[in-house]
Amino acid sequence: MTIGEKLLNLRKEKHLSQEEVAEKLGVTRQTISKWETDGSTPDFDKIVPLCQLYGITADELLTGKKSNDEKIKTAEEIMENKKKKGVGIALGVLFYFMAVIWIMITIPVLNMNPIVGSSIFLAFCGIGTYVIIYTNMVYGQKVKKKEKEEQEPKVLKQIKIIIETVTLLVYLYISFVTFAWHITWILWIVAALIEEIVKLLFMLGGKNNAK
Repeated sequence: MTIGEKLLNLRKEKHLSQEEVAEKLGVTRQTISKWETDGSTPDFDKIVPLCQLYGITADELLTGKKSNDEKIKTAEEIMENKKKKGVGIALGVLFYFMAVIWIMITIPVLNMNPIVGSSIFLAFCGIGTYVIIYTNMVYGQKVKKKEKEEQEPKVLKQIKIIIETVTLLVYLYISFVTFAWHITWILWIVAALIEEIVKLLFMLGGKNNAK
Protein backbone atom coordinates (compact mmCIF):
# COMPACT_ATOMS: atom_id res chain seq x y z
CA MET A 1 0.00 0.00 0.00
CA THR A 2 1.39 3.38 -1.01
CA ILE A 3 1.52 6.45 1.23
CA GLY A 4 -1.25 8.02 -0.87
CA GLU A 5 -3.52 5.02 -0.35
CA LYS A 6 -2.82 5.09 3.39
CA LEU A 7 -3.68 8.79 3.58
CA LEU A 8 -6.90 8.21 1.65
CA ASN A 9 -7.97 5.33 3.92
CA LEU A 10 -7.07 7.27 7.06
CA ARG A 11 -9.07 10.30 5.95
CA LYS A 12 -12.12 8.14 5.21
CA GLU A 13 -11.82 6.42 8.59
CA LYS A 14 -11.93 9.84 10.25
CA HIS A 15 -14.90 10.83 8.04
CA LEU A 16 -13.12 13.97 6.88
CA SER A 17 -13.35 15.67 3.49
CA GLN A 18 -10.31 16.81 1.55
CA GLU A 19 -11.34 20.42 2.24
CA GLU A 20 -11.44 19.79 6.00
CA VAL A 21 -8.01 18.17 6.01
CA ALA A 22 -6.60 20.95 3.85
CA GLU A 23 -7.96 23.58 6.22
CA LYS A 24 -6.48 21.87 9.29
CA LEU A 25 -3.05 21.54 7.64
CA GLY A 26 -3.00 24.94 5.98
CA VAL A 27 -2.75 23.63 2.41
CA THR A 28 -5.06 23.52 -0.61
CA ARG A 29 -7.55 20.76 -1.41
CA GLN A 30 -5.59 20.05 -4.61
CA THR A 31 -2.53 19.33 -2.47
CA ILE A 32 -4.45 16.77 -0.42
CA SER A 33 -5.73 15.21 -3.65
CA LYS A 34 -2.18 14.92 -5.02
CA TRP A 35 -0.99 13.29 -1.80
CA GLU A 36 -3.78 10.72 -1.89
CA THR A 37 -3.25 9.88 -5.56
CA ASP A 38 0.55 9.69 -5.17
CA GLY A 39 0.96 12.69 -7.42
CA SER A 40 3.25 14.11 -4.75
CA THR A 41 4.32 13.35 -1.19
CA PRO A 42 3.73 15.45 1.92
CA ASP A 43 6.47 17.89 2.81
CA PHE A 44 8.55 17.05 5.86
CA ASP A 45 6.91 19.75 7.96
CA LYS A 46 3.46 18.26 7.21
CA ILE A 47 4.27 14.69 8.29
CA VAL A 48 3.86 15.33 12.03
CA PRO A 49 0.59 17.32 11.68
CA LEU A 50 -0.79 14.56 9.41
CA CYS A 51 0.08 11.86 11.92
CA GLN A 52 -1.43 13.87 14.78
CA LEU A 53 -4.60 14.42 12.77
CA TYR A 54 -5.00 10.72 11.93
CA GLY A 55 -3.75 9.40 15.27
CA ILE A 56 -0.80 7.40 13.98
CA THR A 57 2.98 7.55 14.22
CA ALA A 58 5.28 8.77 11.45
CA ASP A 59 6.88 5.32 11.29
CA GLU A 60 3.47 3.71 10.76
CA LEU A 61 2.63 6.16 7.98
CA LEU A 62 5.93 5.86 6.13
CA THR A 63 6.75 2.17 6.67
CA GLY A 64 3.40 0.64 7.60
CA LYS A 65 4.89 -0.84 10.77
CA LYS A 66 2.92 -0.52 13.96
CA SER A 67 4.53 1.15 16.94
CA ASN A 68 5.20 -0.74 20.15
CA ASP A 69 2.28 1.05 21.81
CA GLU A 70 -0.02 -0.13 19.02
CA LYS A 71 1.25 -3.71 19.34
CA ILE A 72 0.70 -3.62 23.10
CA LYS A 73 -2.81 -2.25 22.57
CA THR A 74 -3.62 -5.02 20.08
CA ALA A 75 -2.31 -7.69 22.47
CA GLU A 76 -4.42 -6.22 25.28
CA GLU A 77 -7.51 -6.27 23.04
CA ILE A 78 -6.89 -9.93 22.20
CA MET A 79 -6.56 -10.85 25.87
CA GLU A 80 -9.67 -8.83 26.77
CA ASN A 81 -11.71 -10.58 24.05
CA LYS A 82 -10.50 -13.98 25.24
CA LYS A 83 -11.50 -13.16 28.81
CA LYS A 84 -14.96 -11.99 27.77
CA LYS A 85 -15.42 -15.06 25.60
CA GLY A 86 -14.35 -17.32 28.46
CA VAL A 87 -16.74 -15.65 30.90
CA GLY A 88 -19.61 -15.95 28.42
CA ILE A 89 -19.00 -19.65 27.78
CA ALA A 90 -18.64 -20.33 31.51
CA LEU A 91 -21.95 -18.55 32.17
CA GLY A 92 -23.65 -20.58 29.45
CA VAL A 93 -22.33 -23.85 30.91
CA LEU A 94 -23.52 -22.73 34.35
CA PHE A 95 -27.07 -22.42 33.01
CA TYR A 96 -26.83 -26.01 31.69
CA PHE A 97 -25.73 -27.24 35.12
CA MET A 98 -28.59 -25.32 36.72
CA ALA A 99 -30.99 -26.94 34.24
CA VAL A 100 -29.76 -30.44 35.12
CA ILE A 101 -29.94 -29.76 38.86
CA TRP A 102 -33.43 -28.32 38.44
CA ILE A 103 -34.80 -31.33 36.55
CA MET A 104 -33.18 -33.75 39.04
CA ILE A 105 -34.73 -32.07 42.07
CA THR A 106 -38.07 -30.52 41.15
CA ILE A 107 -39.92 -33.46 39.59
CA PRO A 108 -38.74 -36.51 41.60
CA VAL A 109 -38.12 -34.74 44.94
CA LEU A 110 -40.54 -31.79 45.03
CA ASN A 111 -43.19 -33.55 42.90
CA MET A 112 -43.62 -30.52 40.65
CA ASN A 113 -45.85 -30.76 37.59
CA PRO A 114 -43.69 -32.44 34.89
CA ILE A 115 -44.82 -29.98 32.21
CA VAL A 116 -43.88 -26.96 34.33
CA GLY A 117 -40.61 -28.52 35.44
CA SER A 118 -39.66 -29.49 31.89
CA SER A 119 -40.56 -26.04 30.57
CA ILE A 120 -38.27 -24.33 33.08
CA PHE A 121 -35.56 -26.89 32.28
CA LEU A 122 -35.78 -26.01 28.59
CA ALA A 123 -35.76 -22.32 29.44
CA PHE A 124 -32.46 -22.77 31.33
CA CYS A 125 -31.03 -24.67 28.35
CA GLY A 126 -32.23 -22.02 25.94
CA ILE A 127 -30.66 -19.20 27.94
CA GLY A 128 -27.38 -21.11 28.22
CA THR A 129 -27.36 -21.77 24.48
CA TYR A 130 -28.12 -18.13 23.70
CA VAL A 131 -25.31 -16.88 25.97
CA ILE A 132 -22.75 -19.23 24.40
CA ILE A 133 -23.79 -18.40 20.83
CA TYR A 134 -23.93 -14.66 21.49
CA THR A 135 -20.50 -14.71 23.15
CA ASN A 136 -18.95 -16.54 20.20
CA MET A 137 -20.58 -14.18 17.71
CA VAL A 138 -19.32 -11.07 19.51
CA TYR A 139 -15.95 -12.11 20.91
CA GLY A 140 -15.14 -15.20 18.84
CA GLN A 141 -13.25 -13.27 16.18
CA LYS A 142 -9.70 -12.49 17.22
CA VAL A 143 -8.31 -8.99 16.94
CA LYS A 144 -5.59 -10.15 14.51
CA LYS A 145 -8.37 -10.61 11.92
CA LYS A 146 -9.54 -7.04 12.36
CA GLU A 147 -7.61 -5.61 9.42
CA LYS A 148 -8.91 -8.34 7.13
CA GLU A 149 -12.49 -7.71 8.22
CA GLU A 150 -12.10 -3.96 7.67
CA GLN A 151 -11.21 -4.64 4.05
CA GLU A 152 -14.54 -6.36 3.47
CA PRO A 153 -17.20 -4.28 1.69
CA LYS A 154 -19.70 -2.71 4.08
CA VAL A 155 -22.56 -4.40 2.20
CA LEU A 156 -20.97 -7.82 2.81
CA LYS A 157 -20.60 -7.08 6.53
CA GLN A 158 -24.26 -6.07 6.77
CA ILE A 159 -25.37 -9.21 4.92
CA LYS A 160 -23.35 -11.38 7.33
CA ILE A 161 -24.92 -9.66 10.34
CA ILE A 162 -28.40 -10.22 8.87
CA ILE A 163 -27.67 -13.90 8.18
CA GLU A 164 -26.37 -14.47 11.73
CA THR A 165 -29.28 -12.61 13.34
CA VAL A 166 -31.92 -14.46 11.30
CA THR A 167 -30.19 -17.78 12.01
CA LEU A 168 -30.22 -17.09 15.75
CA LEU A 169 -33.92 -16.19 15.76
CA VAL A 170 -34.89 -19.21 13.62
CA TYR A 171 -32.69 -21.49 15.73
CA LEU A 172 -34.26 -20.41 19.01
CA TYR A 173 -37.81 -20.50 17.61
CA ILE A 174 -37.53 -23.98 16.07
CA SER A 175 -35.66 -25.34 19.10
CA PHE A 176 -38.27 -24.15 21.59
CA VAL A 177 -41.17 -25.34 19.41
CA THR A 178 -39.78 -28.78 18.52
CA PHE A 179 -37.44 -29.31 21.51
CA ALA A 180 -35.00 -30.79 18.98
CA TRP A 181 -31.91 -29.04 20.37
CA HIS A 182 -29.74 -31.98 19.31
CA ILE A 183 -30.63 -31.34 15.64
CA THR A 184 -31.28 -27.61 15.25
CA TRP A 185 -27.59 -26.70 15.76
CA ILE A 186 -27.15 -27.76 12.12
CA LEU A 187 -28.69 -24.39 11.21
CA TRP A 188 -25.38 -22.75 12.18
CA ILE A 189 -23.50 -24.94 9.71
CA VAL A 190 -25.99 -23.95 7.00
CA ALA A 191 -25.57 -20.27 7.93
CA ALA A 192 -21.78 -20.56 7.73
CA LEU A 193 -22.04 -22.14 4.27
CA ILE A 194 -24.37 -19.35 3.11
CA GLU A 195 -21.90 -16.72 4.37
CA GLU A 196 -19.05 -18.37 2.47
CA ILE A 197 -21.15 -18.53 -0.71
CA VAL A 198 -22.06 -14.83 -0.41
CA LYS A 199 -18.40 -13.97 0.23
CA LEU A 200 -17.37 -15.98 -2.83
CA LEU A 201 -19.94 -14.15 -4.98
CA PHE A 202 -18.56 -10.80 -3.80
CA MET A 203 -15.00 -11.92 -4.61
CA LEU A 204 -16.01 -13.06 -8.10
CA GLY A 205 -17.91 -9.82 -8.63
CA GLY A 206 -14.86 -7.82 -7.56
CA LYS A 207 -12.61 -9.70 -9.97
CA ASN A 208 -15.03 -9.13 -12.86
CA ASN A 209 -15.17 -5.41 -12.06
CA ALA A 210 -11.38 -5.27 -11.97
CA LYS A 211 -11.24 -6.76 -15.45
